[in-house]
Amino acid sequence: MRKILFGAVIVLLVVFAIRYFENRWSQQEQLEANTELIQEQIKNVGKLIVTEGTFSQVYSYKDSKKFYLDVFSARKKALIVVNARVSIAYDLSELEIDVDKVNRTISITHIPEEEISINPDINYYDVTQDYLNQFEAEDYNKIKTQIEKSIRKKVEASNLKSNAQNRLISELQKIYILSNSMGWTLEYKGQKFEGQEELEAIKL
Repeated sequence: MRKILFGAVIVLLVVFAIRYFENRWSQQEQLEANTELIQEQIKNVGKLIVTEGTFSQVYSYKDSKKFYLDVFSARKKALIVVNARVSIAYDLSELEIDVDKVNRTISITHIPEEEISINPDINYYDVTQDYLNQFEAEDYNKIKTQIEKSIRKKVEASNLKSNAQNRLISELQKIYILSNSMGWTLEYKGQKFEGQEELEAIKL
């Protein structure tokens, strides 16, 4: 009788051990599958987000040179009309993510800086130039540089950058929704996100 009971106990222990290790193996497979899925989805998010805007402005350019002890002067001037196409982009292929399988945490370690591109279409009108002071390549380069600086200030004062940031946040929300649905936690600079509202308030 004792042998039968001892044998039954051994069988139960073996069955329990098999079930235990099968369950551990199944959990490990599920964890690996979830990790691979999350990493694949993050790769899919890695794209270029572009927000575009148009800025128009009219400039007046004047230049004067003095000759013969400032007795004579030579002038040049032009009316300049600019239509500039501006784009702000985030290259999410440069987004850096750390996946912690043990603690089921996705940490965003680096968000790329925005890239501002200014493409001005410059048209010159009412061009006047004296023989001793004519427009040269240096003038056109200087005018273009000044125009780009002026447009950049307008971009900084506009809502174009905030619109681009909103599009960036919407892409990061996809990572949050995915991680949250699988019971993972998303964090950035040590801040854990408990809801999409916290993600929307992220400081870039």
